[in-house]
Amino acid sequence: MEIIFALLALIIGAILGFFIKKLVTQQNISSAEKKAHTILEEAKDKQKQLLIESKEQAIKVIDEAKADEKVRRQQMLEMQGHLQKRETLFDTKILEFETKQQKLYEQLENIEKAKEDVKKIREDQIAKLEKIAALTQDEAKTVLINNTELRMHDELLARMRKLELQTNDELEKRSRTILSTVMQRIASNHTAESTTLMVPLTNDEMKGRIIGKEGRNIKAIEQLTGVEIIVDDTPESIMISGFNPIRRHLAKRVLEQLMIDGRIHPARIEEVVIQAKKDLLTDITKAGEEAAYEAGVVGLDPKLIQILGRLKYRTSYGQNQLRHALEVCHISTLLAQELKADVMVCRKGGLLHDIGKALDHEIQGGHPEIGYDLMKKFGLPEEIAYMAIAHHEDSPKTLEGVIVKIADAISGARPGARRDTYENYVKRLEDLEAVANSFPGVDKTYAIQAGREIRVFINPESMDEYSMKTLARDIASKIEQELKYPGEIKVTVIREKRIVEYAR
Repeated sequence: MEIIFALLALIIGAILGFFIKKLVTQQNISSAEKKAHTILEEAKDKQKQLLIESKEQAIKVIDEAKADEKVRRQQMLEMQGHLQKRETLFDTKILEFETKQQKLYEQLENIEKAKEDVKKIREDQIAKLEKIAALTQDEAKTVLINNTELRMHDELLARMRKLELQTNDELEKRSRTILSTVMQRIASNHTAESTTLMVPLTNDEMKGRIIGKEGRNIKAIEQLTGVEIIVDDTPESIMISGFNPIRRHLAKRVLEQLMIDGRIHPARIEEVVIQAKKDLLTDITKAGEEAAYEAGVVGLDPKLIQILGRLKYRTSYGQNQLRHALEVCHISTLLAQELKADVMVCRKGGLLHDIGKALDHEIQGGHPEIGYDLMKKFGLPEEIAYMAIAHHEDSPKTLEGVIVKIADAISGARPGARRDTYENYVKRLEDLEAVANSFPGVDKTYAIQAGREIRVFINPESMDEYSMKTLARDIASKIEQELKYPGEIKVTVIREKRIVEYAR
């Protein structure tokens, strides 16, 4: 019986639990539907709000566009009115010009008629005089001259002698005055070129860093710049020695930059040398532009100005060629003004007369011919290009050529302008390099140690080590046969091959 009651209680509990669970489930479903309905209503409200804001924004953009269009339309109308006014003014000017032109034509016609009338009156008067004198005009001139010559023969001879003597004296005085005036007005400073440069150091420890381990740094600098670096006991300074001033200044720039940078090793040296070469090219271009500005010469081709700037590092008998060119330019200009010659031809011709010296180491031939061809190449007139040749001719063909030749002589002959020993020294070094460069396979050549040593760099692909010995011996033999020099010259042949790769 108890079992039956227990079963009945269990069944009733199960039925009650089922209905209770069903009721709870229905309540949960109803609550979820209410939430979903609420979210849906909120989304609809938000959508309506966004649509309203979008419409308001669109209306605002349209209003701004209309306002901008109105402003632009107003500006176009104003511009159109301005153009119409200018067009009307232009038409008025054209009418005035045509009226003036017509008046000028009428005046010219009246002048021509007056000329014809004057000519006719003159012919009539001459005809009347010839009829009265029974002589033509030419016959009357001949008779008058013959009678005067017979009557004044002795007096004319004496007068001619006196005038001739006075003219010669006056010309001589005048020429002296011109030359003294020009020389007095041109007083330019002159700095004698040297074959060495002193580079100040921050401290003596820097000498060791420049030399580097086993001399690697100093060798790299000497090889890349072509100069000799002398490190001695002079405190806080080193010396750069070399015949080529461009290479000396290049080496000085490299050393100064390395000391500022602080990193001194072969790879960094190569980078600094490349940058220094670019800076030096910029300096050369600037020197050419400043020289053209100082001379008052305009319209030159930029490449020709750059070639002119190279004369800053070129010397002749110790005289800086760029300063010499400016001196000749100024002296030629002053002489041309005094002698009533073409000032512009003398100005440009004087500045560019030695332009061939900037390239005479690179192009075969003398600097007058090189300079003439160079100026013709850059479109300068014949009378200006001729100055390159005229200043070396015995008898120049033009007055301007004579003036430039005189100015060149004045600039070179003034006290302290030139030193013959320096030029001979540079010529000897150039001859040394030319002898080595004449052999096939030679890439670069540098004469160093004041001409006591020549370093020859060869192409490693075209020559082996055995051929290097033969080349060194052949160069030494040719130097002995063709050149004159004191003491002995050391010939060093260098063959170096570099292979560079980058790990990325």
